[in-house]
Amino acid sequence: MVATVLIVVSTHNLAMDVDVGVLLLGIFFASKVAQIFRVTSALTADRSERDYLIKDQLFFASAKDFLSSLDFKEKLQRVRIDAISAHIWDLTGVNAVDTAVFKFRREGIEVELVDMNDASATIIDELAMHDHPSAIAKVLGH
Repeated sequence: MVATVLIVVSTHNLAMDVDVGVLLLGIFFASKVAQIFRVTSALTADRSERDYLIKDQLFFASAKDFLSSLDFKEKLQRVRIDAISAHIWDLTGVNAVDTAVFKFRREGIEVELVDMNDASATIIDELAMHDHPSAIAKVLGH
């Protein structure tokens, strides 16, 4: 509110004031939504498989937290990424999923994506690269 008052007083331009207000609102909203994102995990009794449960929104503001929640060096046979409690919103979220899948596969770990809602499944099907054999170098930057 202080920023918008300062803009309107200094520029006498209400349109610029509205633009700044909307921009700040978007930034604060993305920051707040990213803070409630979390990933939980469970290891099977034989310690060969791990299930990761994604909760809340996966998008540009939470992609880094998603990747840092995963242990790519743990010696496992299989990883299941369960998105039943999540929604993937944008290309950054899709890229985070791709990066996770490629990093697990690079370590010889089988990866399965399960329980995505229809919208998340659609964006993954249309934009994800993890099912394209030649895409690993592009996504991981090698």
